[in-house]
Amino acid sequence: MRLRRIEPSQVASQNRPAVPSEVLSASAQIVEDVRDRGEAALREHAERLGDLEPGAPLTLSPTEVAERATILPPSDREVIDRVAARVREFASAQRRSLADLDVAVLGGRAGHRVAPVESAGCYAPGGRYPLPSSALMTAVTARAAGVETVWLASPRPTAATLAAAHAAAVDGVLCVGGAQAIAALAYGAGPVPACAAVVGPGNVWVTAAKRLVNGDVAIDMLAGPSELVVIADETANPGTVAADLLAQAEHDTEARPILLTTHAPLQDEVERELDFQLASLPTRATAEAALANGFSVLCVDLDQAAALSDLIAPEHLQLSTRDPRRLRVRQYGGLFVGETSAEVMGDYGAGPNHTLPTGGTARTTAGLSVLTFLRAQTWLELSDPSALIADTAALARMEGLEAHARAAERRR
Repeated sequence: MRLRRIEPSQVASQNRPAVPSEVLSASAQIVEDVRDRGEAALREHAERLGDLEPGAPLTLSPTEVAERATILPPSDREVIDRVAARVREFASAQRRSLADLDVAVLGGRAGHRVAPVESAGCYAPGGRYPLPSSALMTAVTARAAGVETVWLASPRPTAATLAAAHAAAVDGVLCVGGAQAIAALAYGAGPVPACAAVVGPGNVWVTAAKRLVNGDVAIDMLAGPSELVVIADETANPGTVAADLLAQAEHDTEARPILLTTHAPLQDEVERELDFQLASLPTRATAEAALANGFSVLCVDLDQAAALSDLIAPEHLQLSTRDPRRLRVRQYGGLFVGETSAEVMGDYGAGPNHTLPTGGTARTTAGLSVLTFLRAQTWLELSDPSALIADTAALARMEGLEAHARAAERRR
C-alpha cells in the first residue's frame, strides 16, 4: 500500500517539527562562523559542502548573469519571461491594494505609510531539482513591492535559474546554498550586502538558518519539505488525485502527500492509479519514498475532512469535491478550489506565490507576497494636543512614569 491508512483520531500525531534539533545546532555553527568571519568563512563552507570548486567565483554580476542565461534555449527563456510577467502582474495588483492611511484623530491627524524594506535576499534551491520558479516567486515579488536591492542565492545555479534571476532584474547572484548562504544574505559577506529580509524555500539547513537569523532580519516563514492535502469526495477523478499526490511526492523524499476522502472506494482507486503512474515516472524513487511519509484517511463527511485539514494546516490544500466553495477550511498556505485548479499551476506562475508555510505554520503565517517586504510605518501630527494632555499624564502616572507625564504637560 502506497499511502498508509490511518484513523481520523491519529492525524494529530502525524505532525512533524519544522527543524530537527541536531540540524539547528549544526547550522548555528555555520551561521555564526559566516557572521564572524564573513567572506572567508562563506567560501570555506561553500567549498567544503560542494557548492563551489576551489577558487570559483562566489558571486555573479547582472552582466554575468545575463551572459550565462543565454545558454538556455530561446523557447525556455520565453517561458520564464511569461511566468515572470504573471507573477509580477499579480504581485503588483497586491501592492496597489495596499493604501497609505491619513485620518483625523483627536488633536490632529495620524496614519501610516506603506513602505518596502530597502534590501532583500532571496533563496532558490539548487539541489536535486533546481527551482528557477522559486527565483521568480521571490525576487520578482520583492521588486514589485518596491525593494531597491535584491540578491539571489542558489547553489550551482543552472542557466534556467540565471534566466529567472535576469528576468527579475536582481543585483547579483550568490552561487552558494545552505545555512552559509542564509548567513551571508543576513549579515553580509564580501560583495553580498546584509539584507533587511531573507526569504525563499529550502532544505532543513536553509530553514534552520532562517530560524537562527530571524529577529536580526525579517524572514518570510520556516518553509520545510513540501506538503499537499487533497480533500476528495465521490466526484473526484482517482487518476487526477493520484497525479496531484505524485506531483508533490516527487519534490523531495521528505515531502508529504495526504488524502482525506469521504468515499471509501476512492482509496483503492487512488492506490491503483499510484501504482500505474509510478511505473513510468522518471522520479519514481523520490516519489515512492515521499509516499511513505503520507497517509490516507476515510472521513465520515466533508465537515470532518475540513476539520482534519485545519488540524494539519497544510502548505497546499486541493479541494476536489462537488461543491468546493462550500467547504469550511481555514488553515492552509495556498488553496486550490476545484479539481481544475491544479496546485502545480500555482507552482508555475498562475499568479499567486508558491512560497508557502509548511509544518503546520500556516496557522500563524501566510505565504510569501509583497506584504513580506512591506512595513506600515505609522505617523502622528498634532496641531492642538490640549485635549490629550490630561489623559496622557494620568495614564503615565498610573505606570509610575513621571517624565512621560511632564513631557505631555509641557504642551499646555
